[in-house]
Amino acid sequence: VDLDIEAYFDTVNHDKLISILRERVFDSATLHLIRKFLQAGIMEKGVVKSNTIGMPQGGPLSPILSNIYLDRFDKELESRGLHFVRYADASNIFVKSEMAANRDMKSVTSWLERKLFLKVSATKTKVVRPTNSNFLGFTYWKGSSKSECKPSNKSKRSLYDKCRRELIRKRCMAQTNARTFTRINQIVRGWINYFRIGKMKGFIDEFGQWLRHKIRVILFKQWKKPKRIYINLQKLNKVLPYHFSDEQIYSVANTRLGLYRQTGMRVANFLLNPEVLAIGKEDRPGLVNPLTYYLR
Repeated sequence: VDLDIEAYFDTVNHDKLISILRERVFDSATLHLIRKFLQAGIMEKGVVKSNTIGMPQGGPLSPILSNIYLDRFDKELESRGLHFVRYADASNIFVKSEMAANRDMKSVTSWLERKLFLKVSATKTKVVRPTNSNFLGFTYWKGSSKSECKPSNKSKRSLYDKCRRELIRKRCMAQTNARTFTRINQIVRGWINYFRIGKMKGFIDEFGQWLRHKIRVILFKQWKKPKRIYINLQKLNKVLPYHFSDEQIYSVANTRLGLYRQTGMRVANFLLNPEVLAIGKEDRPGLVNPLTYYLR
């Protein structure tokens, strides 16, 4: 059951929340302060609008109060013996059959409306197979012994799109490599850190090859002339153990093919390999190798 509460932060009942807090918090001044926070109002275009329902977002208190409010929901699911995962207002409940899922979805929806005065989204809440679900960017795949999580296709596309926007040739030519490499490293590390618990070795390896290809395009674009490309590749050839011939390097530097095909040739791939691109230079950091970072 892929459960989503409609406009959760805008529909939290103040009296219900305070009554839940009062079970554990016995200081009236603290409870009074929290109620004032809830009723502080919202400013839109310089005009303050009072609110008698809902919770202001953006402050450190909002996520704490939201989890306290839905703690009752967690305890109810536990008492029913259901397997579930919840993050803020999004929840997944796991059952053995579609019939059980439909039954539990109706029962849980009714409970939320009666006990916590919340409305479940009719359009976003649905019964799906785990392999077709999408929870916080994750989906599931059936392993040999159990189901495991992995990044969804939408999450994978978002990683490509973010890097693609940062690696527009005109944009990279107008800024330093230090800025480009730093930004790409931030995107890749942040994405991998978030999705690290998922199985994605094959995808990360494929993405790393694509990323390095795009970086080689930027470097060749900066070198501009065939003579400069030839000189730089020769310098790398002398210190690396590949021993390409002068004719091979010359043919890459002077090819009439476009930059993308030129940088995909064997010589460019070996001389500008992950280890070389990972070396920092002055203020420019080395390019992170996604596969190495994921597996470490």
